[in-house]
Amino acid sequence: MFNNNIYGMKSVTISMPLKSTAARVVNGLPATGFRQVLRRTNRKLSSCWTTTRSSSGGALRSKDYYSEPKFADDDGEPPRWFSPVECGCRSTGSPLLLFLPVGHGLMLQHKRLVEIFVIWCLHIPVTDRTSLPDLVKLVERTVRSEHGREANKRPIYLVGESFGASLALVVAAHNPHIDLILILANPAASLSKSLLQSAVPFSDMIHKHLKAGQFDQVPVETVLWKLGMIYEMQSYLDSHLHAVEAQTLILNSGNDMLLPNNTESERLSGVLKRCEVRSCSGNGNPLFLDETFDLVATIKRVSYYRRGASVDYMSDFFPPTPSELNMILEPFRWMATAVDPVMISTRVSGELVRGLGGIPSKGPVLLVGNHMMMGMDAVLLVSNFWTNENIMVRGMAHPLFFERLKKGGKLPELSVFDFIRVLGGVSVSATNLYKGLSTKSHVLLFPGGAREVFHHKGEEHKMFWPAEPEFVRMAAKFGAKIIPFGSVGEDDVVQLLLDSNDQMKIPHLKALIEELTGEAVRLSDAGGEIGKQLLYFPVVLPKLPGRFYFRFGKPISVEGREDVLRNKEKANEMYLEIQNEVQKCIDYLKEKGEKDPYRNLLARLAYQGFNGFDSQVPTFDI
Repeated sequence: MFNNNIYGMKSVTISMPLKSTAARVVNGLPATGFRQVLRRTNRKLSSCWTTTRSSSGGALRSKDYYSEPKFADDDGEPPRWFSPVECGCRSTGSPLLLFLPVGHGLMLQHKRLVEIFVIWCLHIPVTDRTSLPDLVKLVERTVRSEHGREANKRPIYLVGESFGASLALVVAAHNPHIDLILILANPAASLSKSLLQSAVPFSDMIHKHLKAGQFDQVPVETVLWKLGMIYEMQSYLDSHLHAVEAQTLILNSGNDMLLPNNTESERLSGVLKRCEVRSCSGNGNPLFLDETFDLVATIKRVSYYRRGASVDYMSDFFPPTPSELNMILEPFRWMATAVDPVMISTRVSGELVRGLGGIPSKGPVLLVGNHMMMGMDAVLLVSNFWTNENIMVRGMAHPLFFERLKKGGKLPELSVFDFIRVLGGVSVSATNLYKGLSTKSHVLLFPGGAREVFHHKGEEHKMFWPAEPEFVRMAAKFGAKIIPFGSVGEDDVVQLLLDSNDQMKIPHLKALIEELTGEAVRLSDAGGEIGKQLLYFPVVLPKLPGRFYFRFGKPISVEGREDVLRNKEKANEMYLEIQNEVQKCIDYLKEKGEKDPYRNLLARLAYQGFNGFDSQVPTFDI
């Protein structure tokens, strides 16, 4: 129920008949009728508002927003939906994204959003004073109508900043049965009543933002109206946040366009059932009008894009743009410099070549090998395929990188592993392997998984593979090429001082290990040592970096191998063959690495100091 009267702004209960003209846009219209209204509104709005480019002819900038021709704010029309003119070409099967007021506040994001969403924006004329219940009803009618007509039951996205974010929460609280995804920037769901009623600080705040240009051409009365609405929404949300079932992403830049509130995201995260928070740097503008902020990249990074009831890490994945890839790999540049990985591949003819030239460029391809401690090899492998061969490799990773059994536990926050999702990582499972190979992808699989990552002292380069050869049968089903590979070098970088066996003898470390292991999602079909693997933080002693070495064996084709698919004995034979090939690669690299004159970091730095730091450092003869 909404029952507040602030600064003369009257509200009615949500259950009362709508009196505002705002509701006439969608009230009583079937889905088809509503879409006709939307098309008429678009024609009208497009005549008075189009997207301009910056003065340099490049991408839009936030200053263009303030100089942009606005909608006809005095046209006497009620709030209504429109689809931005540059969003006319819509991708098939995309979910609907509803941007809550004001519509042009998302203009810097339109170009990329339209690639993966159908976009409707809610426009509220500056002079409009529609009540909160009527605004809620307007959005609700749209959400319910679109939900009812959506045969594939795709989720509906509600995106809003500050005031719009609060409105999205109210709608979500009213409709817990609808699959909604909320993207909320600096949500203004909490506002001090005493501040609203205090003239001096309130006036200072408004004039401060007016001076900064945040409310350019917006009357102070409109700002007061929005603040009053926020307080009204707060009164409702204080007792109804628990009803929100929607998957929620909160983006906190610390630059709320109405009132800065750095603690609000933490409060909401503690109350909402399915909520993640990401901090984003701001430049003083509303977050969505910050030229440095990319909403699509953020949604992809946290795996909040889906077209079905749950996220499909294979089919819902969109490859990163060159700028996204560069940004995500930047923190790992030091690693590539420190260990200067040597990669050797094998052509079908058996010829060894330096680099990845021996890897088939077309899939399906299954890369199978051993894992280094703490997974130090994975990013180097995937990034080299991206940057050197323009091959997108879908890495199979432990479920702990994608979900948690416990919120706020001892495991690192999921945000620490955002880079895995951006690079195309998926949770390891038979289903995802099936999808990867069926779509002719390059798939990276470490059968030893966490057992090799968290190995014990003296187990460097040792393989711990499961007994069942399931990935061999899967590869045979799709006629994939299996490429065994080996990797060495971790013992040149760190020395393991305390492994899990050592730490389990120390009471407080034992308790920590048990807590960490209990928070992680278990591998559903893993048995033996792999399924029972403990999670812990190895205690290591860093060394002056040596070098990482990778060798990819000759591709093994299983196309047409019905015997492998149907005969378990034949599958086991091939499984052992692949294991032996991986071991041969490991033994080769251990032997050859001893003969590398540039195995040590100092030797490599000396070479580059003489030949230029962009020069490729030689290695052993292959």
